Amino acid sequence: MSDANPAAGHVLVAHQPAYLPWPGYFARLLDVDRFLLLDHVQYSAGSWQQRNYVLGRDGERRLLTVPIRRPHHQPISDVLIDDDRWRGRHWRIISDGYRRAPFWPQWEPRLAAIYGRPWERLAALNEALLRLLLDGFGISVDIVRSSALRPTGRRTDMLIDLCRLTGTRMLRVGTGATSYLDVDSLARADVGIEIATYAHPPYDQGRADFSPGLSALDLLLHRGPDARSVLAAGAANSPWTSAIPTEDSHAIR
Repeated sequence: MSDANPAAGHVLVAHQPAYLPWPGYFARLLDVDRFLLLDHVQYSAGSWQQRNYVLGRDGERRLLTVPIRRPHHQPISDVLIDDDRWRGRHWRIISDGYRRAPFWPQWEPRLAAIYGRPWERLAALNEALLRLLLDGFGISVDIVRSSALRPTGRRTDMLIDLCRLTGTRMLRVGTGATSYLDVDSLARADVGIEIATYAHPPYDQGRADFSPGLSALDLLLHRGPDARSVLAAGAANSPWTSAIPTEDSHAIR
């Protein structure tokens, strides 16, 4: 983790730290060298920051939710995990659902280490799982916490300040961000907007019907080293236009 200002780069990707994120979260990182974890922004209750889907033992979708203490408008970096029993439940569902997956033996020890220790803060847990998945997908990226940069403003103004702090002039966001971005403000700041979309390619999940929108852990455990090519096949980045849809439930909010 880098706590100093990162070196200037071409594209800034920023997102809240999510729990076991979906594949589209990683697809936008394939060709960048820096990822900004937005851990200074306010926690969003009931969001992907604390939950995601995996496959259960019988191939059914299971929602895993990390219990948290009442956040009281806290930044994500300060959100505390409540009740340590969740670790055993999540581990049982994951191990029961994936122990027959081709690449479970490779990743089981590291997953077991993460779920085998207590976690105080949600952001730290999410970052540990994020790093595991980045390693699995062969994505080498410098992770920077926004809390270390102390940006000012909200939404568009905050993103402009983050671009200034990181020496970046191109911002890559999900389609959900188009609902609130102030394009004129970005243009005045000489910051371009690139929209990342992800069309979920099907892959073998060891079951008859493909279940999209699961955690990227599902992709890693079923495809292993080939998972990166699946991410690349579904990823697309394009300049912002008003024609781009905003229906992306996993996008930055």
